[in-house]
Amino acid sequence: MHLLRHAVAGGLAALVALSGAAALAGAATTGPTVDQSPLLWATINICDTAKHPDTIGIRASMPGSGKKAEKMYMRFQVQYFRASTQTWAPTDATVDSGFQSVGSALFRRRESGWNFSITPPPAGQTYRLRGIVSFEWRIGKKVVRKAQKRTHSGHKGTFGADPKTASAAECIIKP
Repeated sequence: MHLLRHAVAGGLAALVALSGAAALAGAATTGPTVDQSPLLWATINICDTAKHPDTIGIRASMPGSGKKAEKMYMRFQVQYFRASTQTWAPTDATVDSGFQSVGSALFRRRESGWNFSITPPPAGQTYRLRGIVSFEWRIGKKVVRKAQKRTHSGHKGTFGADPKTASAAECIIKP
């Protein structure tokens, strides 16, 4: 399924929004794992609006480790709901940002986003979409930890949201 007209980075100038410059202390043995961290999330913050027609925007956050040598990366992908099999399926490679550097893991958390411009469906049809974000923490080229989240609601006021309160698990694109 070829959905993409073109991908637009979620604003390199706004690529990294820091929520505090305080670095994390070393990994605590009693602290939450990366997968359990409330700082690890993904949401849809743009879905086919007047300002962003035929666009799905995905925003995500990942916790830093407090380790200066580690760098953090995010990969944004779109899946569509295949009604015939009642399953979620990957779209083609054009709706995949590839891994994008979001900076040092020294900081408490990093946020980033990616917008995908979707070719509208034929008349009478809709596309039901969701986002998948893969997270990696690396030292050099070595991946030292990774996680993955699918989009969900509950993150009102995310940077670049349209409207400002947008936060959803899924996006419906109509002709």
